[in-house]
Amino acid sequence: MSLYFLKVHNVEGKKIVAVCDEEILGNVYREGDVVLDVSPVFYGGKRVDLEEVVKAIEEADMAIITGKRIVKELEKRGLVLSEFALKVQDQLHIHIIKELEEGT
Repeated sequence: MSLYFLKVHNVEGKKIVAVCDEEILGNVYREGDVVLDVSPVFYGGKRVDLEEVVKAIEEADMAIITGKRIVKELEKRGLVLSEFALKVQDQLHIHIIKELEEGT
């Protein structure tokens, strides 16, 4: 079974979910001036399956997603489009930001 790391951050009343493919946690990818740091401090929460990732994203105000496996799985479910992902050394990185009403 494919697993992912999921960490929930609460910032100023907003729920931010960080998700990455489990095998890339702790890696740093570089391409030109772009650095993609899959930091255990930011992403290293608990190991979860795809269903838990989807549920967390649905409940979040924002999701920060890194890894080619998770981006492709979320694309199959219609949650992201990989063509809009940043690609660094064959890894994909994308954000989901939900529309927030002012004052919420």
